[in-house]
Amino acid sequence: MHTLSFVRRAAEMAEQAHLDFLFRADSLFLNPQALASSPGFSSTDPTVQLAALAAVTERIGLVTTASSTFYDPYLLARQLMSLHWMSEGRAGWNLVTSLDGAENFSQQSMPTAEARYDRAESFLQLVRQLWETYPAEAVTVDRQAGRYADPGLIRSMPEPLGEFDVAGPLTVPQHPAGSPPIFQAGASERGREFAAVHADAVFASAPTLQEAAGLRAELRARAERAGRTPEAVRLLPGLVLVLAETAEQAQDIHEAGKEPISDSARIARLSRVIGADLSDLELAQRIPESVLQKISQTPRSRTHQQLVLRLIRAEQPTLRELLRSPVGSPSAHWQVVGTPAQAATEIGRWQDAGAIDGVVALPSGSWRSVELFCREVIPQLVAEGRFRSDYTGTTLADHLGLHLPREPGADRR
Repeated sequence: MHTLSFVRRAAEMAEQAHLDFLFRADSLFLNPQALASSPGFSSTDPTVQLAALAAVTERIGLVTTASSTFYDPYLLARQLMSLHWMSEGRAGWNLVTSLDGAENFSQQSMPTAEARYDRAESFLQLVRQLWETYPAEAVTVDRQAGRYADPGLIRSMPEPLGEFDVAGPLTVPQHPAGSPPIFQAGASERGREFAAVHADAVFASAPTLQEAAGLRAELRARAERAGRTPEAVRLLPGLVLVLAETAEQAQDIHEAGKEPISDSARIARLSRVIGADLSDLELAQRIPESVLQKISQTPRSRTHQQLVLRLIRAEQPTLRELLRSPVGSPSAHWQVVGTPAQAATEIGRWQDAGAIDGVVALPSGSWRSVELFCREVIPQLVAEGRFRSDYTGTTLADHLGLHLPREPGADRR
């Protein structure tokens, strides 16, 4: 899990399948109790890991996760542009505002969601401005004239932004491919607006086709209201894949891989998600309205809370059904448990319904799921004309179909 050889094997397989990018989620908080059953977010730093993978891959994008709540904008701007150079234009940034970890950054408690997004607005604007303080065209390397760069094209920061007062310029020039594409994962009201205005792609928890279709339509409408084209924001829901040669084998792997925790522990976790006590309910009982009237208005994750509440109101599941549903899991992602053909069919069904622009595939259960996704699911999607048979560009922006690089100083919101 923590060695280069392990992640390199996955990266090489993904690149052979011509996938757009490798995506590394991250957490700045570790729950030791969770390690009893899985590694969870016990992992190496994603940017360091992807920098290592940049040296052993050639075309696949490398999307790292970094928190605007806890990171320093100057250092992060430098790290991301450095990764962009080391990978020859293949870096991407999954901007998160974090749900945990304040105690690891000398803070007594987590800032409110509104405060985190206020900081994210200034943080992202500052990082983008820093990337432009040292434009690629400033580097001339004219040996005959004894000139390395044109100082007249290098700029300081114009003014403080929010809580940040950074002089600039950045120490690393902008890559000729432009700036790294921006990914975003928040699906709260504020998160959706932030994504619609700033993001190139959204990594979302969308456990049903209806959830995905609704979110995609909303993001496109918000993007248009913000002065962007509707297709400027790509919806890429997480897709947990438990794959095997037969559906029965996949189901067995799925059941074997479930967390070895009791129903009472699952109920306690779900109670924390929605901010209401479910412990007095029977497993066969439907969630009563009286419980919904007591939900917390400040949950740990508003995105996960709203997914659960929408399912309860739409389908009126029993507590047992809710616990077994995708939204009852820690990630609340879309799930496919079955054969590669079934996975490809399901992806195609969502695509045909206009619910997705792609997926962030999360093969699970066993290493075999990774192999089957890359070597059987993707070829079937290629055969159906749903995915390319080879790379058509060299940068992450090329793979995503973005119009990069920008003109220097242009406002690309």
